[in-house]
Amino acid sequence: MSLRRRLRERGLDAVTLLVLPGVVFVLALFIYPFLYGLVLSFTPKEGGWLANYQKFFSDPFLYDTIYLTLQIAVPVTLLNTVLSVPVALRVRLLKRQRLLTTILVIPITLGTVMVAEGLLTYLGPRGWLNRFLLEVGIADSPVRLIHNYWGVMLSLVINGFPFTFLLTLSYVSGIDPSLEQAGAMLGARARQRFFRILLPLLAPGLAITLALSFVQAFTVFPSAVLLGAPAGPTRVISIVAYQAAFEQYDYSLASAIAMLMAGVQVIIIVALLGARTLVFRGPASTGKG
Repeated sequence: MSLRRRLRERGLDAVTLLVLPGVVFVLALFIYPFLYGLVLSFTPKEGGWLANYQKFFSDPFLYDTIYLTLQIAVPVTLLNTVLSVPVALRVRLLKRQRLLTTILVIPITLGTVMVAEGLLTYLGPRGWLNRFLLEVGIADSPVRLIHNYWGVMLSLVINGFPFTFLLTLSYVSGIDPSLEQAGAMLGARARQRFFRILLPLLAPGLAITLALSFVQAFTVFPSAVLLGAPAGPTRVISIVAYQAAFEQYDYSLASAIAMLMAGVQVIIIVALLGARTLVFRGPASTGKG
């Protein structure tokens, strides 16, 4: 008896065998840790089951981190998305598109820590840029470009832009170029073609890009520590979760903070995905051909 026949007799088919490992993988690596952390957040060391959340929202030093993190993540997300659209529109017309995209992926492969180390070398008080500015006479003292808000912003842009660009390029490449050509034949200018043809078709894809870029920026940790001021303007919520877990050894409080991080991200993502229907209702793009 063949293996396929045995599987059919037991009510299994090839599709089930392919889907089942994926379901187990998702449950093991995503669903179970989330449920475990959620339950752990309601089992504080002291007090009732909401003690961790009450502690977080009763201490300005803790709940202010939500605002500080949003103050970093939102501008970075918007900047990366706004920059990626014109670059993607230009790159899709180039013949050496693969070479350029490969070069832009390099910051992703280096990782956040390596990029931070490079920025410390180039932009630090004794870095190459400050040495050049002092030698030329443009500045009388080293310009402070790291260990502040702007150092973290720059690091997130360098790390996040390639990711945002590649997503945007995939959506831009999926739009039928004949639509834009038809607009040009009807007398529409480049700006009109962008806002009336390309942007509405890109809106669903840009909403997903904004959501993924926001999640990437909101969970910032290494950049905020290495290039920011962890006790000041870059005291992001992930630092508070780390301190609760590995300095105070309060894993229940750390789980509660992680749940709050997830909650803020879910709210922003739902808002973005809901707002895209206000711009365009229909398929994410019109395929070529």
